[in-house]
Amino acid sequence: MSAQPEHPADPRVRPIPHTIDAVAGALTGAKRMAFYAEIGQAEEGEHINAVLRKWWMEAMFDSRPGRGQRLADADARRGLVSLPDLAGE
Repeated sequence: MSAQPEHPADPRVRPIPHTIDAVAGALTGAKRMAFYAEIGQAEEGEHINAVLRKWWMEAMFDSRPGRGQRLADADARRGLVSLPDLAGE
């Protein structure tokens, strides 16, 4: 029996390691500065993990080209798919 990842990685998006340095390196400009400010103020334990997880997701979203357009489309309600359509019902 082999272990399978809980969430299979999308081969088109290179995963960012869950480390402070890797997340900081994946962010740019103001986002990187905000990350350092927030992680620098985080308390030991779960709070640091929550901050790191939040900014890791931000970095992963930024790693896919066209994020700005996807957000603009969502705000304008363009290209949305209903849940029943998504589920194939």
